[in-house]
Amino acid sequence: MNDVMKVRTYTPPEEEIASDDYFISVNGKPVFVYRARVSAVPFNQVWPGYQRPLEQTELASFAYWDMAGPVMIEVTSERPVKSVVIRPTSYGIQPSVENDKIIFQMLRPGQVTVEVNGTHHALHLFANPLEDTVPNPDNPDVLYFGPGVHHAGKIELKSGKTVYIAGSAVVYGAIVAAEASNIKILGRGILDTSTFNRGDVGGSISLYGCTHVEIDGIIIRDPNAWTVTPAACQHVAISNIKLIGLWRYNTDGIDIVNSQDVNIETCFVRSFDDSIVIKGLKGRREHPTGDMPVRDVTVSDCVIWNDWGRALEIGAETVAPEISALVFKNCDIIRTTHIAMDIQHGDRAMVQDIRFENIRFEIDDNSPRPRMQSAHNEKYPVEENDKYCPRLLCLCLVLINTFTVNAGYEHKAQSVLEIKKTHYSRDEERGRIRDVHIKDVVVTGKHFPASYFCGYDATHQVENITIENLRINGELITNAEKGRFSIKDYVSNVRFVVEGSY
Repeated sequence: MNDVMKVRTYTPPEEEIASDDYFISVNGKPVFVYRARVSAVPFNQVWPGYQRPLEQTELASFAYWDMAGPVMIEVTSERPVKSVVIRPTSYGIQPSVENDKIIFQMLRPGQVTVEVNGTHHALHLFANPLEDTVPNPDNPDVLYFGPGVHHAGKIELKSGKTVYIAGSAVVYGAIVAAEASNIKILGRGILDTSTFNRGDVGGSISLYGCTHVEIDGIIIRDPNAWTVTPAACQHVAISNIKLIGLWRYNTDGIDIVNSQDVNIETCFVRSFDDSIVIKGLKGRREHPTGDMPVRDVTVSDCVIWNDWGRALEIGAETVAPEISALVFKNCDIIRTTHIAMDIQHGDRAMVQDIRFENIRFEIDDNSPRPRMQSAHNEKYPVEENDKYCPRLLCLCLVLINTFTVNAGYEHKAQSVLEIKKTHYSRDEERGRIRDVHIKDVVVTGKHFPASYFCGYDATHQVENITIENLRINGELITNAEKGRFSIKDYVSNVRFVVEGSY
């Protein structure tokens, strides 16, 4: 396979407006650069009855292609290149810069972000593997969207059916399935939910009581609320989806609600609100869920950029008999504002058997402070030399009530593990957190974040927490004081260990 054959590019629909900021080629082949609206400042409020003002947003850029084997990428910036960083930095990609042209190699498919002169107007690159199989457009069980623009509206997916969005396609719509089995949402193209207002549908992809679900390969742009939500579902596989353009209020990335046997892998999420979240709810859009547990969920090999909320979270809603057997592993958090790993436990569930492993958290040297907006015309205040540090140093076990703290957000916990009734609580009964293992977490950045653990009372405690091989800016953390952990009441058996020292 020659270099040109290693890369498949896609011609955009004529209606798409190209980014003004970047031009790209991959192995010498031009690649179209799309636009997506994203959050510019971490400024939020409880739903006020109107959508976020555009002045709090900006345009980012993204591009996608398929590839096999190493490729050479050239990015020409329309702005003079004073600095460039390619994230995740764990990939070790070191670009060269020549006359505002950024040149680097990608060895394999994946998602990288190019930051030119800082974090604003970033370029997100989505390199897919070559497609193995493409559904037959003539198959009656396939809803096939070929190249071009499609105004599909609400798509109701039934058992045994597949939605396929081809590369070069943009589908304006949202997908809903209820009590369906053996369903698939596949492709390389874009599902755009910008034409829906809040409340029109649950989000870009809303699944209720479904089994044997596969979602793979597509890009989702501009959801109206939570982007992808399997609620009361079983046997769900989500892989290589890319979420971009999440700027509106409550635009979470992937929310797993009272579901079992869920696997999320090799995804990219840039969200305004929480990025990948495990929840328990009493119900979701008239579908009861609260009697079902959340169990056997794995999140792996994902890249996360969070503009206001939390990167990896359990909660805040924890209405379930049990939330257990959850694994977050080998993920890169390239940006966040609040907490990297958070168990925010406000309801009755027994939260247990949780692992955060091989998580890499990059802290921006100039992280903007997240704030709550209190008035319609209030502007986000920019403070010079604020030295704010996100509270998410990848030790995340439950959060304080967010809405009792306003603009200051003085409690700077890196990871929060707490049991407390919150703004989102729906149960009168409190739960417990136990058997949490945090292993091989690496934090890099100029600032040193803090962590916070707290139980509720003698019956509802946080217990049996193991923190193994935590490194912050190269320093191995061997005790709470060294790691800036604030361990409060009703917390027991917190251990800091080095591999092999059990």
